[in-house]
Amino acid sequence: MNKDLADLIKISNTTGKDSTLVQGGGGNTSVKTAGGKYMYIKASGTALKDMNAKEGWRRLRLEPVLSIITDKSLGKLDASVREPEVVNRLLLACDDNVTSGVRPSVESHLHACLEKCVIHLHPLVIAAYVNAKNGKAELDKLFKNESIVPLWVPYTDPGFMLAKKIARLVGDYQKQYGKKPAVMILEKHGLFVTAKTAETSLRLVRKVIKLCSNKLKKHKARKLKRPALKDISAAKFTIRKALFNATGREIPVGYFSANEAVSAFIQRKDAGKLLSTTALNPDELVYANGTAMWLEKCDAGTITRKLTSLINRGQKPSAAFVIKGLGLFVAADEKTAPVIADITCCSLLIRMHAVNFGGILSLTKREQDFINNWESEAFRKKLASSQ
Repeated sequence: MNKDLADLIKISNTTGKDSTLVQGGGGNTSVKTAGGKYMYIKASGTALKDMNAKEGWRRLRLEPVLSIITDKSLGKLDASVREPEVVNRLLLACDDNVTSGVRPSVESHLHACLEKCVIHLHPLVIAAYVNAKNGKAELDKLFKNESIVPLWVPYTDPGFMLAKKIARLVGDYQKQYGKKPAVMILEKHGLFVTAKTAETSLRLVRKVIKLCSNKLKKHKARKLKRPALKDISAAKFTIRKALFNATGREIPVGYFSANEAVSAFIQRKDAGKLLSTTALNPDELVYANGTAMWLEKCDAGTITRKLTSLINRGQKPSAAFVIKGLGLFVAADEKTAPVIADITCCSLLIRMHAVNFGGILSLTKREQDFINNWESEAFRKKLASSQ
């Protein structure tokens, strides 16, 4: 195994094992080879912590990947045509001995214009700022006396348009500072750290996380007793019934014990208000069908009406339900439920932090519609699995 691939596995495994950095198992990494001919990058559908010498990555020829960003004809296409075309070109750019057909990350072209080692994560402490109305201003204060000058990237629709925008902003940054940005912070998205070595990139991640953690307040709450088994069972049955009434589908419902985040959230007087906004980011929208539903009481009629209202507005039915006095319930299969629970718990914490930074900054209706409508259902699944 060559050093570049070894470095990719190192930065992937190190960051992927930390659940505070990778909500729902998300994030991606890449390492370019000496001379810039190739780029190793995380494969679609693989968790960072699971990458190894045999699987979880692809090697791409860098030239055709970079050409995607400069292809003006792609920008003229509708997203429903453009994004699958980009995915196909990325697959064609692969040059390795992988025979499984697994695709490279859909963000490969974004990584291509950055430094040698790239780590893209969705850390909770970063989301506390990028999903807050005054988040950028607060970050500017934090980095004011630091040697690092982060590149702030305003929210842009994911896919080709985001890669194109970042390529332009990185070019402008390089002209101003004489080097590519070591840290990029994406509004309503997450963190990019990019450096010449794996060790430097990992040190940067730790530094940024520590710096951004300093201003976050710990959410204290009294410890809640685990609800009685009969109450948990009754809530599961009620949610299943409501989902069947609204969708005609039998969906399993699981209960997730109230951890610190959930306990603190359900004891807040403004809990309902905090969950009245739209999804915070593409991950919450794609993985969890949007914002969790807040319930003062677990009533089948109320849940059915709320679910039906979402469906009538062209949205997907809630997959997560936060019930006062009980905790978090997730409607999904056994494999998907823990991912949704993880994303929801992070969302609750982010929303509580955002209150201290001017309020919650969530996806607009247009931004949600783009994510919901730009690809086919099959492509949405591919997009979700690639992060």
